[in-house]
Amino acid sequence: MYFDYYYLVLVVPTLLLSLFAQFFVKSTFAKYSRIHCSRNITGTDAAALLLRAHGISDVRIEGVSGSLTDHYDPGSKVLRLSQPVYAQPSIAAVGVAAHETGHAIQHAAHYGPLVLRSTLVPVANIGSSFGPILAIAGIFFSLPFLVNLGIILFGGAVLFYVITLPVEFNASARAVAMLKSNNILTPDELTGVKKVLTAAALTYVASALTAIMNLVRLVLISRKNKE
Repeated sequence: MYFDYYYLVLVVPTLLLSLFAQFFVKSTFAKYSRIHCSRNITGTDAAALLLRAHGISDVRIEGVSGSLTDHYDPGSKVLRLSQPVYAQPSIAAVGVAAHETGHAIQHAAHYGPLVLRSTLVPVANIGSSFGPILAIAGIFFSLPFLVNLGIILFGGAVLFYVITLPVEFNASARAVAMLKSNNILTPDELTGVKKVLTAAALTYVASALTAIMNLVRLVLISRKNKE
């Protein structure tokens, strides 16, 4: 019976980190969702205010079901906020809304990493779905070209995860700066926002590390198979 030692050593630790990151972001978001901001504005109010402050009038704000499902859709120019963010006047809601607004501002400014990430979406979808399957199939049937194709495809998906990091970090930095410069939150409230956004950033770091370690695993397995 084959035992995937590389998976145990390389991938499992990053999966555990991902589980911790998910728990951390949910607990941090829940904590600051219970604390109302002093100006009593909702996530929708904050996003609308920040969009106006940057002269952006062609982005719609919509509610979306679920929790922590907030995202900006550059294709349709829609900022979608989950129910705990859309209508709640909490520190967490304002922070998350400002972060997603940061993506809308990145889009309007043609922020380089965001443009690159958008370009890589088709590659990432194909690579993450078929790359590992092709690589493992190539190893099993001793077809080097199939192994290499799988690794290259999956490498494109890994690049997407890596490029996502500066996009998310920049959006969070923009969020904090905008909330401060527009006097939307007090310094103490900004501290809470930073904690929420830092917790969220950890999930992206964990995802990137998992993808990288899976790629390393495929490369090591392919090399071992050649010996």
